[in-house]
Amino acid sequence: MGSSLMHDSSVEGRCSAGGGSDRRWQLGSGALRRLERVARGARPAKLALHRTPGQAPAFEDRRTMSSLVSGARISGTGRALPARQVTNAELASQLGSSHEWMVTRTGIHTRYFIGPGESNTSLALEASRAALADAGVAPTELDAIVFATLSPDMVFPGNGVLLQEALGVAPIPAIDVRNQCSGFLYALSVAQAWVLSGMYRRVLVVGSEVHSTGLDMSPRGRNVSLLFGDGAGAVVVEARTEESRGRGALEPVELGADGRGARLLYCDRPGAAAHPSITVEDLEAGRHFAQMDGRPVFRRAVELLSEKVSAIIASHQLDPAQVVLVAHQSNRRINELVAQRAAIPEARVMHTIEQWGNTTAGSIPMALDLARRQGTVKPGDPVIMAAFGSGLTWGTALMWG
Repeated sequence: MGSSLMHDSSVEGRCSAGGGSDRRWQLGSGALRRLERVARGARPAKLALHRTPGQAPAFEDRRTMSSLVSGARISGTGRALPARQVTNAELASQLGSSHEWMVTRTGIHTRYFIGPGESNTSLALEASRAALADAGVAPTELDAIVFATLSPDMVFPGNGVLLQEALGVAPIPAIDVRNQCSGFLYALSVAQAWVLSGMYRRVLVVGSEVHSTGLDMSPRGRNVSLLFGDGAGAVVVEARTEESRGRGALEPVELGADGRGARLLYCDRPGAAAHPSITVEDLEAGRHFAQMDGRPVFRRAVELLSEKVSAIIASHQLDPAQVVLVAHQSNRRINELVAQRAAIPEARVMHTIEQWGNTTAGSIPMALDLARRQGTVKPGDPVIMAAFGSGLTWGTALMWG
C-alpha cells in the first residue's frame, strides 16, 4: 500500500462483487496506518472499520483485512422465555403420566410455552436486544445475522430475515441454520469463520425455538413431548485484534455429523420426499410429530460428548476443576455422565433443563447467558460448550470467560 495514502483522512473505493456489482468500503486514516504496519510485518492492536449503518462491509482484499484479526470473541449474551410457565402436573393428565415419572426420566420440572402475541421471532428479538445491550452494540452496528432454529415461524422465508426486519437492520445478510440440537454451535462456527476471514466484523448469532405448538400432547407422544420447551438465546460475535485472549475469546468451533443415525431422531412429515408432502393418514398416525429412539441417542450422546470434551481439556492443558460445562440441555443425566467422565465437578456444570426443558438450538446460548450473569463464569474461566442431537450432529467450542 503506497505511503501517499497516509495523507488522506480516509479512503473510499469500490470492489467488485460477483456479477459485476460494486460494493463500497471505507477505511479511516487510523486503519490505513495499521494496514501499513501489517505490510511491514507488525500486528496492530486495534482495527477500526467505518461503514454506512445497515450495510455489511466489503473489502478489496479480504486476505489483507483478515490479517488484522487475531480471533473472534463473544462480547454479549442474552436470553428470553415466554410468559407462561408449564408444570409437569399440567401435562400429566394429557400425557398419561405423572410428575414423579417425568422427573425421574428427564429431570424436568417445568418448561415455558408461548401464548398469544408471542412467536419464535419475538423471543429471538428479546434475546437479541439483551445480547446487544450486554455487548454495548447498537443494532445498526451489526454486519450479519445467523439464526439457528428447527421451528421457524413460516415454512419460508427463514426466521433470520424476520429478525432482521424486527431489529430494523436491512439490508445486512441474514441466514438460517437448521442443525437441531447442534444448531447454535453450527451457527456460531459460521459467524466465527466470517469474522476470521475478514468478511464481517460483528455478527449476531441466535438460537430460538417454539416447540409447544407442534407437540403430540397425548399418551402416544409422552416420551418426546414432555422434554421440550420454548425459548431463545443470542450472542454477539466480534473480531478481536489483541494478541491476548481477552474475555469471551473463542477457540475454533469443532463440528461433526453421522447421517447413519438420521432415523434415530427425526420428523419426516410434511416432507418433499412424500407425495403429497402430508396426508390425512399421516396426521392420524402422528407422523408430523417428532419420532425418537431414545436409548441409542442417549448412549451415543454420552460416549461422543465425553470424548470431545475430554479432548478439549487435554489439548488445551486445562484443569477440569476450573472448567465450566455448558452443554445442550436434552437430559440432565447425559450432562452429569459427560462431566463425570471428563472429571468436571458437578458444581461447574450448568443445568437449566429442570426449569426450561429442552429448547434445542436455544439451550446453549440461554445457559451461557445465565452462567455469565449469575457469576458462574468468571474472567479467564475456560467454558466448554457441547451439543449432540438429531442428524446425528454434534459440536464443541471453548470460550474463555
